[in-house]
Amino acid sequence: METYGEDPFLTGQMAVQFIKGLQGNNPKYFKTIATAKHFAVHSGPEPERHIFNAEISEYDLRETYLPAFKMAVQDANVQSLMCAYNSIRGKACCSNDPLLENILRNEWGFKGYVVSDCWAISDIYQYHKEAKDAAEASADAVKAGTDLECGDSYTKLLDAVQKGLIKENELDISLKRLMKARFQLGMFDPPSMVPFSKFKMDLVNSAKNQVLALESARKSIVLLKNEKNLLPLNKNIKSIAVIGPNADDEEVLLGNYNGTPQNPITPLKGIIEKVGKNSKVVFENGCDVAENMPYFDVIPAEYLFTSPDKKQNGLNAEYFTNVEWKGEPSKKWIDNKIDFKWINNSPGNISACWNGYLIPPKSGEYRLGGYGFNGFNLYLDDSLLVKFKNINHPNKVYKTVNLVTGKPYKIKIEFFAYTSYAQMQFLWSMPDNKKEDRAVEAAKNSDVVIMCMGLSPRLEGEEMKVPVKGFSGGDRLTLNLPETQENLIKRIYSLGKSVVLVLLNGSALSINWENENIPAIVEAWYGGEAAGKAIADVLFGDYNPAGRLPITFYKSVDQLPDFNDYNMRSGNYSYVNGNSVVNIKSKSHGRTYRYFDGEALYPFGYGLSYTTFEYGNLRLSKNKICAGDKVKLFVEVKNTGKKVGEEVVQLYVKGNIFSSNGAIESLKGFERVKLKVNETKTVVFNISAQTLQEFIEGKGFVVEKGEHVLMVGFSSKDLNMKEIKLTVE
Repeated sequence: METYGEDPFLTGQMAVQFIKGLQGNNPKYFKTIATAKHFAVHSGPEPERHIFNAEISEYDLRETYLPAFKMAVQDANVQSLMCAYNSIRGKACCSNDPLLENILRNEWGFKGYVVSDCWAISDIYQYHKEAKDAAEASADAVKAGTDLECGDSYTKLLDAVQKGLIKENELDISLKRLMKARFQLGMFDPPSMVPFSKFKMDLVNSAKNQVLALESARKSIVLLKNEKNLLPLNKNIKSIAVIGPNADDEEVLLGNYNGTPQNPITPLKGIIEKVGKNSKVVFENGCDVAENMPYFDVIPAEYLFTSPDKKQNGLNAEYFTNVEWKGEPSKKWIDNKIDFKWINNSPGNISACWNGYLIPPKSGEYRLGGYGFNGFNLYLDDSLLVKFKNINHPNKVYKTVNLVTGKPYKIKIEFFAYTSYAQMQFLWSMPDNKKEDRAVEAAKNSDVVIMCMGLSPRLEGEEMKVPVKGFSGGDRLTLNLPETQENLIKRIYSLGKSVVLVLLNGSALSINWENENIPAIVEAWYGGEAAGKAIADVLFGDYNPAGRLPITFYKSVDQLPDFNDYNMRSGNYSYVNGNSVVNIKSKSHGRTYRYFDGEALYPFGYGLSYTTFEYGNLRLSKNKICAGDKVKLFVEVKNTGKKVGEEVVQLYVKGNIFSSNGAIESLKGFERVKLKVNETKTVVFNISAQTLQEFIEGKGFVVEKGEHVLMVGFSSKDLNMKEIKLTVE
């Protein structure tokens, strides 16, 4: 799990619940061991992740980069942390004594084990140049507190012992931590003693968990704009055009490092299922998700043949019970097309081989490839065209080829899978300069247009090769939508139709033109296997959206500091490193809603509903307390609209007026409350030292005496935010 986000409190709260769910509540055994990562100050730039050194003030370290990890340790009892690739203040995270020993174990009382990010130990000597070889880097890491490695440098620990770089009793410390974790997982006890050993695989895709997937997707959706109450849509609309590269792409439901769902529902599928026979639904992708990032379709049977004489459609298939296509096939038949998922139905360690011919319908430049897991080889006319192998996740891999109409091309695909989560698709992107025109025509002939746009996990992620303007190695250099999408949106808008924009993406977007012109905008993120159903539920009013933005949507990337500036505020700062004082000069304009004093497109915490709410009667159980006391804050919330809905009530503390830390406000609590029409409920927040404390250089976390301003509203920039003062004596 990742423990970074715009707000450390929100991220920490999410982490705590996630960790508790993973590890379980059994007093003796853990269900599994959760790992909080990446510890610490690991946010980019992505192409420099192995060499980057984060220079930050002590204030920013303590107020922004460490709180979520601290909550994971102290509130959730997380049993594993993963140290990051980068270094902090000139010391690699995985061999960083102050980070792993002084802070993590001594200050916070962490009792679990630390694991390195994959090949982060080799970074210590290859890129950070803090050791001369793998033996020295491994010894430094273990002594600093990294108990387990993802990689191969720790194979040199025996050499390190023999060279006197580390002692066996120092290795024993890590060994005990790792063995303790295995005992706590019940690995050495009879299964009858371990309650979690009774879990079966059918629990993974159980009806209960499918409901949970839908609920999670629904609750995450944020309604950004709804001019003239265009939403929710009527289910009896005669014709609907669903347009966009994210409308029917399962990949954009899932993000990165994901499991493989058995029945993913795309927005297109969700909309079709929602309206049934009441509406005619026409789909056109209209454009690629970005330039040089083609839209792929499974190659249909009508273009695949067992032989060049075109007598039978499909490809000759042979299946094997090993991963090397050895021996006699266990099965032989003809597959019409290659579009398979063997989720939980594959025994693992299998392979398949398809042979036949591809006869294209038109001449031109094709992108030809596949989407498979664990790997595949694609041959075109007996020459290897594409090769893919990965133990973590599938990927769309392709090459550009020129094909001629009606010409038979010999095809051979070798597929293999080690895991039961096996899948394989044979894909192409055909030459097509009319796709935008077809989308416009579909929009012209429809009563409502639903445009499914945004980004893709093929554009944003870890260490990626992305040949697209505005993207670099998985990072984004601009916050705008790709030009391919912006152009299509503007062309569809010019038709004068009712347009709903649905965004599927993993990070903020600067949709300034869209916000000014498109009447209804929905942010759906990468919503998981039930995303399409959840989106349809929101669009057609079967679910009243209540999601709130967990990040700020800026108007431009120009409102943000440089990517490698980790400081949250502008100005000059310093920190003590050993016997030296290191000075930092930051050009930051103020990063995140807590320090940014400009005007955002959509602020942190923002989100609309199909109903309206009113806040009132804000009060404290007492208005004056001592620094260690607790107090309750009450606020009444009323549903003043015409629909049942949920409101996310947000508690902020205004930046400390007695110091120069520069914080404008900080989230300190939130509560989702469901209200019937005209119903009023009282929401209660518990105010403690943790709510009011701030980090002061030289003092640590303190609660200062004087007036503290508590604010309650529906977003960080709610103009009608209710305020009340609490005096600490």
